[in-house]
Amino acid sequence: MKAVVFFLFLIFGYSGFAQLDCILGVGGRDNETIAKVFELTEEQQENLKNWSAELKIRNDIFKDKAAYLMKQHQESTPEVLMEVSKKYQSYIDSMAKNVRMIDKRLLTGFNETQYERYLKLCSQLSLRPIHINRSVDEN
Repeated sequence: MKAVVFFLFLIFGYSGFAQLDCILGVGGRDNETIAKVFELTEEQQENLKNWSAELKIRNDIFKDKAAYLMKQHQESTPEVLMEVSKKYQSYIDSMAKNVRMIDKRLLTGFNETQYERYLKLCSQLSLRPIHINRSVDEN
């Protein structure tokens, strides 16, 4: 059991330091803050609510898989735990990709002022902003 806790610590520590993207945190505790800071329209707030629910469903699947994986391997050898940690990390990576995807959806709906505010905040935090294609399709 101690080995499982050790590997979880390593995985969470690695993912914490690897986080360089400037994520909004859609689906987290800060949806109201997001709405206030970026002065979201009613439509944007509705999208935020819906996408938060979608993200929760998507990531709950990975959380359940991760919990089941840990439960299955409570008494495993260190060699097996190394393989389990790779699988576990893939679940964490998938959850992070889901967060980025949902944030990108919201950012795509931002007007120029909202997106500039996002870029400024990311710069102040020394985080890499999620860039979206702001060009106009002439077709």
